[in-house]
Amino acid sequence: MQKRRTLPILLKNQKILLLGGGNVALQKAEVLAHNDISFSIVTQELFPKIEELCSDIHIKKFKLKDIGTHTIIIDATGNEKVTKKLLQYKKKHPVLLNVVDVPEVCDFYFMALTKNTPLQIAVSSSGSSPTLAKYFRDKCQLMIPEDLDTFVNELKVKRNKGIIERDQTLDEIKQMNKKAYLVGCGLGDPELLTLKAYNTIQAVDVVLYDHLISDEIMRIVPDKTKKIFVGKEKGFHTKPQEEINKLIRKQIKKGYSVARLKSGDPFIYGRGAEELLYLTQKGINTEVIPGISSATSGPLMANIPITARDYSKSFTVVTAHLKGNSVNLDWVPMLAKSDHTVVVLMGLTRVKEIVQEAKDLGIDMKNPCAIVSNASRKNQKVLTTTLGKLEKVSKKASRPSIMVFGDVINYTNTLKASQK
Repeated sequence: MQKRRTLPILLKNQKILLLGGGNVALQKAEVLAHNDISFSIVTQELFPKIEELCSDIHIKKFKLKDIGTHTIIIDATGNEKVTKKLLQYKKKHPVLLNVVDVPEVCDFYFMALTKNTPLQIAVSSSGSSPTLAKYFRDKCQLMIPEDLDTFVNELKVKRNKGIIERDQTLDEIKQMNKKAYLVGCGLGDPELLTLKAYNTIQAVDVVLYDHLISDEIMRIVPDKTKKIFVGKEKGFHTKPQEEINKLIRKQIKKGYSVARLKSGDPFIYGRGAEELLYLTQKGINTEVIPGISSATSGPLMANIPITARDYSKSFTVVTAHLKGNSVNLDWVPMLAKSDHTVVVLMGLTRVKEIVQEAKDLGIDMKNPCAIVSNASRKNQKVLTTTLGKLEKVSKKASRPSIMVFGDVINYTNTLKASQK
């Protein structure tokens, strides 16, 4: 078997003829149009969407004379007779032929391309697997800084003036690729990650994580990625926040891309804002990737709607734990409000103070509440109780947990009853 060799080249002033107007032709038309490449189409039937991509369309049966001055032909007809005609024609005419899904007769293959910018990366599997090519295309896309266009154009101007500074260019590229990500990892179930969070975790050089990041999330971090445990858990501070900030900066200075994995959403009662401020002040390019917060989705995992008609028309999210290990009880009066839900984060170790404050305020101890531990994870546990019994029941709960107060707990009990 003859070994296939490839030569990546950029063709100028292409005259391309696309044969066919079905779904396969549509895919090729989208690639051409996305890259601002003009082309003509000859087909007997046409998907309406293709008309939006090409202005030079001929609805007719294909004949060899339709090739005219076209030098590149894409056969997306799936018709063997058309393919045979083109292969015979090619023997006497200087044209390049691509027969879709028949790689052995192709003169060239379509590559999976990154965005059409001054710097563009093409990935090819030599026709073996477009899916494979697209996967690594997307990996390459993540490597390209979003603000690269200006840099490339500056290099072009210099090159036109005969100025070529290889070492300086390499240093500038390395500097541009240094980036920190504050990644919201949601509740702990990897399937609840955003696509951007998943792709970032897969692409960075270093990840920093703590106790709240689930084992399931950590399993999707590639083996080659450097993993640094920063063990931030209430009551178990292996690294102060300031040290974590400096550690991110240290890895960035080494030229690595770094992801700080944050449970839930980085900016909802986490310390993402502090990290963002520090990194920004140090001139480090930083991107925040939102995550699903347990404040709103944690109750949902336990079939507790935070709002529901006839049960709750509003909700409040609070934290019971403040800086310096102080307790926050300013929100407790809201527990007396009807048609309202209160979601409490970081409150499990403050239950005694919460219940006592509620008693002092004369709040009904029969008010329903629930504790949801490890929401979305395999060891998720839901404890339903009342305000008066909360302290005793809370001893059976594990962290991370959220507490939910309000009549929506009764909605869940109604739901359970209807399932019997």
